[in-house]
Amino acid sequence: MSRIISYPYDVDIKDEDAWIGTEASTTRTRQYTAAAVAKYIRIHGKISIAGQMLYQYVALPLTGIGTMSLTAGGTDNKAFSTITQLVISEQDKTPQNVVAFLQYLINSDILIAKQNGISVFGHYKVTGYTVDAGNPSFYNLILTYIGGNGSLELDEYYDIVNFVKVSGIGDKSFIFTQANPTAVWTIQHNLGKFPSVSVVDTSNTMVEGLTDYIDDNNLTITFTAGFAGKAYLN
Repeated sequence: MSRIISYPYDVDIKDEDAWIGTEASTTRTRQYTAAAVAKYIRIHGKISIAGQMLYQYVALPLTGIGTMSLTAGGTDNKAFSTITQLVISEQDKTPQNVVAFLQYLINSDILIAKQNGISVFGHYKVTGYTVDAGNPSFYNLILTYIGGNGSLELDEYYDIVNFVKVSGIGDKSFIFTQANPTAVWTIQHNLGKFPSVSVVDTSNTMVEGLTDYIDDNNLTITFTAGFAGKAYLN
């Protein structure tokens, strides 16, 4: 057998390339492909990226570290746009405990993106994060869908990261349309602040009302008479 130093170097590694090693559980000699090693490093978090959490989407909720599912059970090809809540383990696949970080991100945006498929993603605002009543090792992540493409696929892996679009940087605004005449307008704006409010009727005439801030994402405006129009929040 030739000495290892005599073999030429391969600088163009492909998924099917393999090398020899020892399996720890049996001490037997095995072949390991480049694709298998890359998958092991990715899934088991051997490379850490700050602010990134790795989860596997599964059918059965509350079943393992690093899993996420729907409260009633995960289904294949679940459109991102239909998701309002996920049950996730308090530890991701790394494993790292994510509780404090996700609680900090309440009222902030996250991106849930498929590994090796960045064009498959969901963009959400985190509106709540509470311990699951059935298992304290899992949390219910409450989400408001903002945008995205594609769906969650069973048993696939997804990165969850804090995410802000460039267009979302700076002061935020929101336009609310009241289509039917009413004296009380209830507005969910999700701006994460107490915005200034200007109201016009359908003729673009300014109308004064009493604004009541319920919290930094919701408010009501009360008028002396019902009408339709728009509210501009900044």
